[in-house]
Amino acid sequence: MHYFSPVALVELAGVTGCTSNTSTQPQANIQAQQKIQISGSSSTYPALKVLADTYSAQAQNTQVTFLPPNQSEATIAGVKEGILEIGSISKVLKPEENDGSMEYREVSKDALLVATHPSVKGITNLTTEQLKAIYSGKINNWKNLGGTDAKIVVLDRPEDESAKRLLRKYYLGKELKNAPDAIVLREESDLIAAIQNTPHSVGAFSLAYAISHQLPVNRLSLNGVEPSADNVRNGKYQMVRNIGIISKKTPKAPVQQFINFTFSEAGAEVLRKSGFVPSSQK
Repeated sequence: MHYFSPVALVELAGVTGCTSNTSTQPQANIQAQQKIQISGSSSTYPALKVLADTYSAQAQNTQVTFLPPNQSEATIAGVKEGILEIGSISKVLKPEENDGSMEYREVSKDALLVATHPSVKGITNLTTEQLKAIYSGKINNWKNLGGTDAKIVVLDRPEDESAKRLLRKYYLGKELKNAPDAIVLREESDLIAAIQNTPHSVGAFSLAYAISHQLPVNRLSLNGVEPSADNVRNGKYQMVRNIGIISKKTPKAPVQQFINFTFSEAGAEVLRKSGFVPSSQK
């Protein structure tokens, strides 16, 4: 995870970023376009990028740029200081973090999936106690859980990341010690790549990403509850990330238009097709 001060964000805004508009228009036309800069938690980017891609295709005079991800404190400061048009965070903005100039809106929910590499056979469900045993290293062979005779490779996340915080909140508890040989990966994208390429591995990441990219991994039920959009909507599957955006209360017109699209039925449909559960959908 990268950390940026507001000054660094200003510098980055001019020289870097992943844009959702891939047009090959002349440079003069690109410079004339309206620009929206987004930065925030890397775990929120997949949802916002599918929205930005669809919106940019419709509003061709608007360029949505994603700056390198950073932690929520820097994101909030960037919006507060007017450096960022939109900040994306995987938590609810606390009242003490808002100076009154900003507005928080929840865009969607995304389940945190526990999955294994396809080489793990015979296991479709894990209980809370089994998860604790895996993540602590107490159980280190899949055969002890009724699966393949192979060493369990635990792909873990840092304690300050939303995925690990949710695992601890709903299953592992605050005091459980991590498996000594767990592989800790800073970015969720690194874990997603690792679980596809590491036999007998297990890890937790975005269900929406697994659905939208049709990842060839085993999606595990937890305590008998299947990870699915329906179970996120009905509250049966509780290990869920809230994906939200913050902006100025009175944003510039291009920013407001993108926000309007995000919370429209068209935006909700884009999210649904990508495996997310739009927050506007009851």
